Amino acid sequence: MIYRAPGLVLLLFVLFRTAFGQPGDSIVISLPAAEKLFLQRNLDLIAQQYNTDIRNALVSQAGYWDNPVLNTDQNIYDGKFFRHNSNFGQVFLQLQQVIKTAGKRNKLIALATDDVLSSQQQFADMMRNLRFVLRSDYQSLRTLFAQRLLFKTQLGSLEKLAAAMDAQLQAGNISQKDNIRVKALVYNQRSELAALDQQVTDTEKEFAVLLQVTGDTVFIPTAANPFSIPADLSLGALMDSARANRPDLQLAQTNLLAKQHNLNYQKALAVPDITVGTEYDQRSSYVNNFWGLGISVPLPLFNKNKGNIAAAKIGVQQANVQVQQAQNNVQQDIIAAYRKLLILRGLQASLSTGFMDKYDQLLKNMVDSYQQRQVSLLEFIDFFDAYKESAGRQLEQQRALSAAAEELNYATGTNIISQD
Repeated sequence: MIYRAPGLVLLLFVLFRTAFGQPGDSIVISLPAAEKLFLQRNLDLIAQQYNTDIRNALVSQAGYWDNPVLNTDQNIYDGKFFRHNSNFGQVFLQLQQVIKTAGKRNKLIALATDDVLSSQQQFADMMRNLRFVLRSDYQSLRTLFAQRLLFKTQLGSLEKLAAAMDAQLQAGNISQKDNIRVKALVYNQRSELAALDQQVTDTEKEFAVLLQVTGDTVFIPTAANPFSIPADLSLGALMDSARANRPDLQLAQTNLLAKQHNLNYQKALAVPDITVGTEYDQRSSYVNNFWGLGISVPLPLFNKNKGNIAAAKIGVQQANVQVQQAQNNVQQDIIAAYRKLLILRGLQASLSTGFMDKYDQLLKNMVDSYQQRQVSLLEFIDFFDAYKESAGRQLEQQRALSAAAEELNYATGTNIISQD
């Protein structure tokens, strides 16, 4: 099933510039172009990317060996200061290296790699959320501009009618009361148009912040291309897509993996590391020039890292629960978005083709009929109110359908329904 959004870009462009007093820059921008600019310039995304670079550096750091330790000891005074020759003086040198046991270094690398993956998924989730806001704002602008075009068309008809009513009043053909009622309609329409312009301004502000555009810039969306909703959408396929592409779910699974790696690391910390060293001693041992090998191992009598191991085990259990919660959230997101789309698709299908075109023509006929006194003012006002409500509901229905499609894209983590 294919849907089209209303709106003529050129007409919207002219109307918008006229209403807002020639803004500094008015840019007609497509959704793909907006997304490209968003990816290039959004400062939140740029800042988040640095986290991945930082964590990549920490992976390298985790693989480094500990620095060797050099110890030295020399005599200062033995009757004379700093006397060192073939008969006097004592020198001691020792070089030690810590050798980590139980694969601690590899386990640290695994933890640091988990941090890199987590950072990448956090970036992907931030991009997914910001992109959803961007696309939602863009679709909102499309609807607002379409509503604005509708309001301007209605206002134009009312203003022509009001001008004709002034002439009729001067000729004595209508009462002052009827003339004021028509002018009240014009005023109400202008008030609603002003309120709509404020909504446009607020949405434009958020849109400009997402694109990091400064200055007095107004973005005008292009007319929507036809978009189709696949007829074979199924909950099972949507769930599979979400499991493969939702970064928040992947992040929960990465967190579980990191907790498991941390448990392994805490267990490894209970195994003592070995310190190996060589030493040289002049004149303080049983021979004048002594070379020795030193090995030291801490005895795990009091601290066996039991508390950290227990905390790590609880962390794994907690991460398991969080994965289950994330899976449940994804499932409910998919179900809700899928149901909304089905409801709105059914409602859109029930709308007859060309319904609003016929209604627009009928409005023109009603204006002419009222000017010719073929219908009463009350009948005209009733029709105009019904026309406004029907036209507004159709635009709202199209906006809701577009929003439901974007929500399903957001829930699955993919662009299943393209609205470019």
